Amino acid sequence: MDMLVNLYRLPERSEIKDVRIQRVLAPDAGRVLAFIEKTFSPGWTAESRNALYAQPCRCFIAQKGGECVGFACYDATAKGYFGPIGVDESLRGSGIGKQLLLACLYAMKEEGYGYAAIGWCDHAAPFYAHAVGAVPIEGSDPEHTVYSRMIRFS
Repeated sequence: MDMLVNLYRLPERSEIKDVRIQRVLAPDAGRVLAFIEKTFSPGWTAESRNALYAQPCRCFIAQKGGECVGFACYDATAKGYFGPIGVDESLRGSGIGKQLLLACLYAMKEEGYGYAAIGWCDHAAPFYAHAVGAVPIEGSDPEHTVYSRMIRFS
């Protein structure tokens, strides 16, 4: 299922003690990709690579104690799409994911988008609905989404 977010109705951003959220600079892309691959998946690494090397960079990270603890991207797989996003498992529920999400959505709004699609978010739908008021896109399913164009290897 895909979801839709109205970028004109976003909640305020807030700070989290001892956590810094910032847009990635190109010289740091390799380290961010290494974090994503080690902590999450090769698929998310591939998607994120596109966002990291765009101008402006379309990837934000969260740092705590000088370590990368989360990331979020937009326009990675398709224009107008948010994701992927990931937060270190030990810090989930701390608000880091919401603030990474908001950093990307506010950046999209500043770039002229009115709405953002969040693709392939079945298990995370409650998070997106609660965090930013995302709603399901009627008729979206795995057979009819941007991700259905992915090449399937046997």
